[in-house]
Order: sequence, then structure tokens, then C-alpha cells
Amino acid sequence: MATLIDLATTPVRELNGALHAAGADDWRVLNPRGAHAVACGIREPLTVDIEGHVGYYCAGMNQHATVTVHGNAGTGVAENMMSGTVRVRGSASQSAGATAHGGLLVIDGDASARCGISMKGVDIVVGGNVGHMSAFMGQAGRLVVCGDAGEALGDSLYEARIYVRGAVRSLGADCVQKEMRGEHLAELGELLKAAEREEEPGEFRRYGSARELYHFKIDNLGAY
Repeated sequence: MATLIDLATTPVRELNGALHAAGADDWRVLNPRGAHAVACGIREPLTVDIEGHVGYYCAGMNQHATVTVHGNAGTGVAENMMSGTVRVRGSASQSAGATAHGGLLVIDGDASARCGISMKGVDIVVGGNVGHMSAFMGQAGRLVVCGDAGEALGDSLYEARIYVRGAVRSLGADCVQKEMRGEHLAELGELLKAAEREEEPGEFRRYGSARELYHFKIDNLGAY
């Protein structure tokens, strides 16, 4: 049976302290009402269900835990996540999964600007659309967009892979469309399955770095 914490009467700091001290337990958080930094810094294989909308940096620095937000999330959900799974049943604001090193972030709805900014190994699956400059400076990991992507997708991209099913408003500096080979279809299929999506991998296009901006060249000055 899940441990209940009601944020209408319990401070977020007390909730996070309890989660940090817990073992492999199930938790249910009531009345988050847009509170910031809910369920941050967990290092154990907990299951945390948050019943409502959350504010900034929910599930930041997550390790091992499975955190589900049954609502929308504010800026920086799963920021700097290392492992585990974070799922937003609604939509997310900007910078979802920023700088995250590992784990899986699933956003069932839309994600705003800079989704996956400076991603360093995380897998992000967005059921809807993403805003401008998503995967900006993405270093490693995979971003899957089941809807459309905004302007400057993958700007200054390193080795992160991007898969988009819908339209792309524009590509950022050094980001190009690439061939979808068999290994890409296979890895995309695994990601969609993990995110409980029903889209077919063959419906997506792949984008990655042209690798022209890794080192400064005077001929590329206008692209920096």
C-alpha cells in the first residue's frame, strides 16, 4: 500500500526528506498545486505518483525512481536526471530534461521550448509537439517527437539523435536530416514501446549533427 503525503498540510521539504530516507516503497503525493521541486534528488527505486500539476524542477536529479506526474509540469522537469523513469501525463513547460545524463523522460502531451537542452544521455519521448530550440547542444541520448517540432531543432547538436514524426519548422545550425537505417528503426521501436506509444518507427525521420561546427573554422563563421 502506498504511503500518502498531502502537500496541502506537509511542506515540500519534508516530503523530499522522507523520500530521500525511504527504501523501495510506493508513494502517493496529493495536492501538489503547482509546488516547485517536488520529488527531487531521489536515489532509491521508489515509485512516486503525484496527483496534480507541479511547478519548476519536479523530479530533478532523479536516480532509479519512477516518478509519474498526473498533470502538467513546469520548467525543468527531470532536470539533470541520471537514471530511472519520469512520466508527465499532461504537458511540460520549457527545458524538460535539461542536462539529463540518463533514464527515460516521457511527456504524454506537448513540451515547450528547449526540450532536451544540453541532454547528455537521457532518452526523451514526447507524445505531442516540442517548441523552438529543442535538443539545443544535445550531446548524447535520443529525443523522440511524435508530433511537430518548432524552430531551430537540434541547434549546435553534438551526438544526440532526434526522431520526429510530424513537421519540423526549421533546423538549427549544423543539424541535418539523416538516413533511417535498420538500427535506427530498431532503437526507435524500443523507445516507443518503453514510452507506451503506438506510433510506427517507419513514420519518423531522423536528424543529427552534420559535424561541421565541432572545431572553429573561419569559413563557418556565419553559422556560429
